[in-house]
Order: sequence, then structure tokens, then C-alpha cells
Amino acid sequence: MAQLSFAVDVARVAANLGQVRSEVTAAAERAGRDPADVEILAATKYITLEELGLLSDAGVVLVGENRAQDLAAKAGAYGERFTWDFIGALQSRRVPMIVPHVRLIHSVASASALQALERCVERARPGLQLLVQVNVAGDAGKAGVAPAELGRLIANAPLPVVGLTTMPPLAADPEQSRRWFAALRELADAHGLNRLSMGTTQDYVVAVEEGATTVRIGSRLYR
Repeated sequence: MAQLSFAVDVARVAANLGQVRSEVTAAAERAGRDPADVEILAATKYITLEELGLLSDAGVVLVGENRAQDLAAKAGAYGERFTWDFIGALQSRRVPMIVPHVRLIHSVASASALQALERCVERARPGLQLLVQVNVAGDAGKAGVAPAELGRLIANAPLPVVGLTTMPPLAADPEQSRRWFAALRELADAHGLNRLSMGTTQDYVVAVEEGATTVRIGSRLYR
């Protein structure tokens, strides 16, 4: 089966990125926040290695990859042209491929991942930090630790934990995600964490209103 991919039209991506920035700014201002505190991450799972460089021409600076192999290949090709984050499911055996390239891993969710990170600390990019993925909704179809397990995971992390991420249950109405984003913000506050990676193409405006510091935008940028 052929893999889905987006063809990159520089003008379209630049225009879409500008619109997303405008919506993020408006949402932050409604919430009494500084829009500069919210960063837009371009999810590049479906952007080919050959076309990734065009995103830079469109004004994209922060990208997030879901697959360790793709991250290694793309970061190897484009290096410092982008800032790299890892946003996919974190498999312990793939950790050595990820840590040399990224500033943030958004998806720490198990003791085995922490053990793999501990073994790879010396290979990590300087300043690498972690976000713990929390399943605030208790959704059996979503990854993440239970809120009650969060403190123990933070305490055992071999690298600094600076924030949290979540993926709420799929919903047609973005407003249905609001309570889960608010719950994640409350958890972050309780643990003294200041980064919140939450909100994707379908619900990033609500996420910003509830405190997101990174929104992960995919198809909204490319179509």
C-alpha cells in the first residue's frame, strides 16, 4: 500500500502558516496570554525527505517527526536548517536513533523508555529535554501514563522533564477536547512544569486557549 504524502507548495504552506499564526495569536490574546509563548510545530510525517527543505522556504523552523528512521534521515540531510522534535510513539529500541538530533521528546510514557534514555544520555544532543505523555482521558486507544503515575515517572527520568503532552479522544467538535487540555494544564501546574504540547490540526485553537505552548500542525499547513 502506498504511503500517504503531501506535495509541498511553498506559497500555500506560507499562507497556511500565516493563517495558523493569526489564529494562535487571537486565541492566546483571548486567554490573556502572550502569543510569543506559543510555538507552531510542523508535523512532517507525510513530507518526503526530498521535499522537506521546501518547508524552510515557506517559513517553517520547528518540525516534529513520528518515526525514528525518518528523523535520522531527515535530520542528517537538513541538519541545523530546522529545529527537530520527536513526537511519535517512543520505542525503547529506537531511542539511540532519536537522541542525537532533537531538543525535545514529546512522548515519554514508560519506565522502559526511561531506561533506554538513561543508556543513551551521552549520545544525546546537548540540552535534550523530555515531555511526559499523559492519558488524561483514560482512553484505552491512546498512549500515555495515568495521571497518578506521573510523579514517579518524573522522579526516575534521566533527563530534565519540562512539560507534558496529551492526545485527547478523537472528537468532531474541538470543544470536546477542552476539558482534557485543561486537565493537562492543571497537572503541569501541580508538578511545576511549564511546557504543554497539545493541540493538533483539529483542535489547536482550543488548546492555545487552555495553555498550550506547542501546537502540532500537520495537514492544515499542507492542503
